[in-house]
Amino acid sequence: MKYLVMVQGSQADYEAMRGQASGNSPAWSEKEIQAMFAFMGEVNNDLSESGEFVDGHGLAEPAQTRFVSLGDDGRPVVSDGPYSETKELLAGYWVLDCESLERVTEIAARIATCPGPVGAPVYPIVIRPILDEGGDL
Repeated sequence: MKYLVMVQGSQADYEAMRGQASGNSPAWSEKEIQAMFAFMGEVNNDLSESGEFVDGHGLAEPAQTRFVSLGDDGRPVVSDGPYSETKELLAGYWVLDCESLERVTEIAARIATCPGPVGAPVYPIVIRPILDEGGDL
């Protein structure tokens, strides 16, 4: 079964990783950034070696995101926010091919231990099974 494993973050978190602290997001040091990347690299390497890794990427900051919806007149409306009202958005993901929900849950629990600065926000790791060929809804 394939699963989408997602991590979340906010614009403030991305700014904190660039050294700009705010409210609930303390500034990250270069050492903390390197520890996070090393941890994620190790997770990716282990998943590749086990054959469970299908795809995965970190995503650009929310400020580079665009929302596209339909207006009342049926025409597309493109916006870049409002980020002040949006809490967290998808920050990165993995597509994993695991033998069971229990196994992918173990992996998500490991991802949840990613190092970061003391006081940084902690978001849940979200697991979503990927339907195969329109499978059961």
